Amino acid sequence: MPRLAANLSMMFTEADFPDRFAAAASAGFAGVEYLFPYARPADVIADCLASNDLVQVLFNIPAGDWDAGERGIACLPDRVGEFRDGVGRALDYARATGCRLLHAMSGVAPDGSHPARLTATFVDNIRFAAEAAAGQGIDITLEPINSKVDVPGYFLDSTAQALAVIEAVDRPNVRLQYDIYHMQIMEGDLARTIETLLPKIGHMQLADNPGRHEPGTGEINFPWLLGRIDALGYAGWIGCEYRPAAGTEAGLDWARPYLN
Repeated sequence: MPRLAANLSMMFTEADFPDRFAAAASAGFAGVEYLFPYARPADVIADCLASNDLVQVLFNIPAGDWDAGERGIACLPDRVGEFRDGVGRALDYARATGCRLLHAMSGVAPDGSHPARLTATFVDNIRFAAEAAAGQGIDITLEPINSKVDVPGYFLDSTAQALAVIEAVDRPNVRLQYDIYHMQIMEGDLARTIETLLPKIGHMQLADNPGRHEPGTGEINFPWLLGRIDALGYAGWIGCEYRPAAGTEAGLDWARPYLN
């Protein structure tokens, strides 16, 4: 049965962030993910997890100035030192929380930049992150994000590109993060694509399209697709990275068959 993780950056936002852990556990989730933990001390996050018997599934390596619109810095040649410092910070939080997956966001390609230079920087940075994380049993994930709707200009926006980077990095702890919502927009053909890519996938996420709301609000047949993913033998987590259309609890009926 699919293992669902609540994304606390988007779900249960009716509560303050520390209280979202208890809300997720009460709803039946066994794992959580979110964008970033860095606004709070690592031991505070660890206490929220332990007191609610939750697994910390994934969070992002520091991704630049989020409030200013930055969406990662891993491909930016003039931000290499900042990215690598962020890897160290992320690993500190991963140790404290027991997290075994860290997502590295590529960032938006600057106007006039040369793709080959961005790719080379991205590969070098991901190799650095993978080698730093390997001794702690942590995987680095790369997620193609749609550049049509949500993040125009995002550098890593296709599974083919992500696989090429993974091959170039050539480290066993670099995995594909497959987001069903983003890839429905960019590529479609979800079931066959997931089946083909499954050996490379280390984490999955979901939201319906259009709108990025919960399953059942858009065009994707999630009962069939989740059943297919389960039948293929995917054993990882699926993060629920969606914006509830009318409140988190009100929109959880789709998930109840999969929750504790």
